[in-house]
Amino acid sequence: MEHLLHYLWKHKIFPLQELRTTDGQRVEVIDTGLPNADAGPDFFNAKLKLDGVLWVGNVEIHDQASQWMKHGHQTDEAYDNVILHVVSQADCTVCRRDGSPIPQLVLTCPDDVARRYDELRRADVYPPCYTILSSLPRLTVHSWLSALQVERFERKARDIRARLDACQNHWEDVFFITLARNYGFGLNSDAFEAWAKRLPFRAVDKHRDDLFQVEAFFFGQAGLLDEEPADADDYYLRLQKEFRYLQRKFELPPSLPVGQWRFLRLRPGNFPHVRLAQLACLYHTHRSLFSQVMEAETPEAAKKLLSTATSAYWEQHFTFRRTSPKKEKRVGGNALNLMLINTVIPFLYAYGLHKADEVLCDRATRFLESLRAENNYITRMWEGAGLPVSTAADSQALIQLQKEYCDRKDCLRCRFGYEFLKGKKTVRSSSDAIG
Repeated sequence: MEHLLHYLWKHKIFPLQELRTTDGQRVEVIDTGLPNADAGPDFFNAKLKLDGVLWVGNVEIHDQASQWMKHGHQTDEAYDNVILHVVSQADCTVCRRDGSPIPQLVLTCPDDVARRYDELRRADVYPPCYTILSSLPRLTVHSWLSALQVERFERKARDIRARLDACQNHWEDVFFITLARNYGFGLNSDAFEAWAKRLPFRAVDKHRDDLFQVEAFFFGQAGLLDEEPADADDYYLRLQKEFRYLQRKFELPPSLPVGQWRFLRLRPGNFPHVRLAQLACLYHTHRSLFSQVMEAETPEAAKKLLSTATSAYWEQHFTFRRTSPKKEKRVGGNALNLMLINTVIPFLYAYGLHKADEVLCDRATRFLESLRAENNYITRMWEGAGLPVSTAADSQALIQLQKEYCDRKDCLRCRFGYEFLKGKKTVRSSSDAIG
């Protein structure tokens, strides 16, 4: 109920009657204030009139008034500037630290809003608001998707900053770790990230000019050279011998347990061996990959940098034991698009924020809007519900919507949820002052 009260207060969805505090003061809401997601009162800098007197301060919201005491607000300095306590049940009076009473407003939820909210919470189909999506104005849809796209950028930028902290601010290392994760394409993403974090990048850099030694580092740290198969070929044995030498030379950390790699339901071209061989070739070819990618001014230029094949051995193998018809195993077009969406574009945005460079941030948006939309169950679901999914900007926004709002049933913070709850305007909802 408290979440619903937040929603009602934020959007000024009030009963069709004069608002009064529990002690009879007439309430005129001018500005509900700024929502606060951190510690402290729920809304900052609200403006309202009590019996015609203007008050500016904070608003706190609870289901029951007694929660004020349960949460210790009566002894907390942060709540001394609360000018109104909004509740659904006024089961007691509340005071500030100095003992002065705080006016309380009992806010009831209109029946039709409560009913629609219950529908959203109980719906067993996704998205639960599908009945209204096709009728929404294009401007409403566009503005919400644009906001979601920014949220998606911000979330990925936070992930990048967290990896930077763990890697002593080495942007090249963090870029490679993120790229490696995306080489897992879902099923092996966690394994690829764990593997990349075990790579001693400064040690690998000393042997970067030799592709075979880079492969020894990569396959060895992946735990794929730990076995002693009786039918091992010469390439495997040479890699194994080289890796053991490198282990002793650099005192390498333990290899990734081989059991973390997944092969079930994978096409052979996506086997970890092939992807590791492609990454080894990429790492060997570009010494400053991150810097070069940040300088790429078009998606095509970035794709050209990331496009890579494998060494000759892997043109005829999927694993060390499984051969294949001779064919160049180059990263495909769909994979390159996903690398741009999930690695290059977030780094353009995060690095742009780091450098306070609007050009990089704008380039991230431009790249995203120029790529075709991802094709997955989330985008297909929203498209089936009537939303346009034309570009990667659309698909990223809808993935953000699904994961951060729908999956959490957080409809009260969603613009589509707001439109659903608003319904046929059977309640008063206005941006004007309400008394």
